[in-house]
Amino acid sequence: MAKVEMYVTQTCPYCTKAKSLLDMKGAKYDVIDISGDDDARMALVKKADGRRTVPQIFIDGEAIGGFDDLNALNQSGALDAMLA
Repeated sequence: MAKVEMYVTQTCPYCTKAKSLLDMKGAKYDVIDISGDDDARMALVKKADGRRTVPQIFIDGEAIGGFDDLNALNQSGALDAMLA
C-alpha cells in the first residue's frame, strides 16, 4: 500500500473531508499537524512547492495538493491506483 502523508491544522474543514475520503478508501495515512508551528509550516511550504494551505497531501512522496485535488483524483478513478 502507498505511503500517504497529510499536513493539517486543527480547525481545517477540508482536512476533515480529506481524512474521510481516505478512510472511505481504506487508506492508512500519517497526519502531521502544523497548527501553530511556524517551523513546520515553513517546512511544508518548501516540500509542497510553495503551497501554504492545508491539507497538503503526499502519496509516495508525490505532492497531490489539497482536498479538491484528492477528490478530483477519486472522481477520475486514478486515486485507487495511486493508493494500491
